[in-house]
Amino acid sequence: MKSSRVSAVAGIAAIALTASACGGDGDAGDTSAPTLVIWSDPERADAVQSAAAAFGEANGIEIDVQNVSFDDIQGDVVNAHQAGNAPDIFVGAHDWAGNLMRNGTVQPIDLPADREAALDETALEAMTLEGRLLGVPYTQENIFLMRNTELAPDAPETFEELVEIGTGLKEAGEAEEVLAMAVGQEGDPYRMNALMTSAGGYLFGQDSKGDWDPEDLGIGSDETIEAMELIAEYGEAGEGVLRRSIDLENEAALFFDGKAPFFVAGPWTIGDAEASDIDYEISAIPGFEGKDPAAPYIGYQAFFVTDGSPNSALAEEFVVNHVTDPDFILSLYEADPRTPVQLEALETISAENPAIATMAETGENGMPMPNIPEMGETWDPLGIAQARIIGGEDVRESLETAHETVAERIGG
Repeated sequence: MKSSRVSAVAGIAAIALTASACGGDGDAGDTSAPTLVIWSDPERADAVQSAAAAFGEANGIEIDVQNVSFDDIQGDVVNAHQAGNAPDIFVGAHDWAGNLMRNGTVQPIDLPADREAALDETALEAMTLEGRLLGVPYTQENIFLMRNTELAPDAPETFEELVEIGTGLKEAGEAEEVLAMAVGQEGDPYRMNALMTSAGGYLFGQDSKGDWDPEDLGIGSDETIEAMELIAEYGEAGEGVLRRSIDLENEAALFFDGKAPFFVAGPWTIGDAEASDIDYEISAIPGFEGKDPAAPYIGYQAFFVTDGSPNSALAEEFVVNHVTDPDFILSLYEADPRTPVQLEALETISAENPAIATMAETGENGMPMPNIPEMGETWDPLGIAQARIIGGEDVRESLETAHETVAERIGG
């Protein structure tokens, strides 16, 4: 391993010298160091800058991490690429991969066998389209169930058990809500997927190779209609567990103020949980009794190399040999705690913080969010349909309308 690290550094130095000789303003004597430009959302930009500093110092190059809103990075990098002023590298989500590939924005990555083996296999699969790795994953996230152990000492094994416990606490005046789970006026398919898949529903089917099949759109299928009919029993016209008045703005407050014993949470809520007065534990979101396990979406964050970057060789060396290195991931984790997919780093962090291992375990039955371009066309129609269903509107009509809208958008 030591010899490969030395070889990588030597290779980087050679690339940097070449880039220096060819870069700058074109003067023959220009020996200025090349600058590797990375786009990252503001929440982790400082962490990336700090963790990437060692790479820059060791190889005589400048690292410039620039803040771009996470919601804007995908669109901005596509536009910047078309205009010829895109960053060398950007941090983004794995489900962007299909759209980025369709627009010719990213450079496929070739990972050596030892670097590939150092990363979680499912994470690599999520970053792969048409046999090409489109980015190097570094962290994963999924939703899970957080519970107030003073109100609910034991993790419920089924959704029905969760409802029974929460309803009893509500009737006893110890809670105001059974479950803090965001639905909102426009729905939240990201969270609802865990319950919908448990009940047998699906968004896209998969072909014989396991790839997502946009031609098998399941929104209006009998399976999804039946699944949402079961979920509707817990909506506003049923038991009132799932309600549109619970959204991203108030779901956490309901739990941390002690008003709900259960909370469909994510790793982004751990900091608030630690700072709160609530004694909590996390576990997998329970599925319906006699049905499949709940399958929350798993999202992967990755470093992408922009196609045609003037520093593409440097950028690829960075993502291949630095982003896959446990020291880099550990350094990044210290400033921005997220569950890593680099296996050695995950083992180290899990030994120090068992909650990280537990969060990873809660995603064992999860599914990587589809990374095909058509995925982006599903969110609004499906979310609106699910919100209507929770509000008591007809399940079949709501889903068939959403299905037609999505099918028209994707040309299916």
